[in-house]
Amino acid sequence: MSLKTMINDDLKAAMKEGNKIKLETIRSIRALILEFEKSGADHEMTPEEELKLLTSAAKKRKESIEQFTNAGRMELAEKETAELKYIEAYLPKQLTPEEIMEEIKKIALEVGAKAKEDFPKVMPVAAKNLKGKADGKMIKEMVEKFLSGN
Repeated sequence: MSLKTMINDDLKAAMKEGNKIKLETIRSIRALILEFEKSGADHEMTPEEELKLLTSAAKKRKESIEQFTNAGRMELAEKETAELKYIEAYLPKQLTPEEIMEEIKKIALEVGAKAKEDFPKVMPVAAKNLKGKADGKMIKEMVEKFLSGN
């Protein structure tokens, strides 16, 4: 089932439930999908493009949460947190830090990375392999931690 179909089905369900935040979040995702369709792309959205769209929406929510929390606007941070939860439901299951570290160890072994200087060898492969399964910032931190510990 495509993301567009899931969003449309969930939109109807959210309307029936009367869940305002869920409805707003799903509408925002739907707007991003419609924007993509009207951008002149002559094809259906691929799973990679769907993932990129959802990851981008989740990242914006995370940044907003951080900014609202720093500004002491907890009610807005809570709203963004709720929206993030609904967006993450459409994303693949996120890996735990332990699972990310295991994947990084495998990648480092494959490319022969042993020290901090090998970061450019490991990071692109790790980012590609873990795309959508882990936050890019988390991947970077874990790669640095692994390479500095060896």
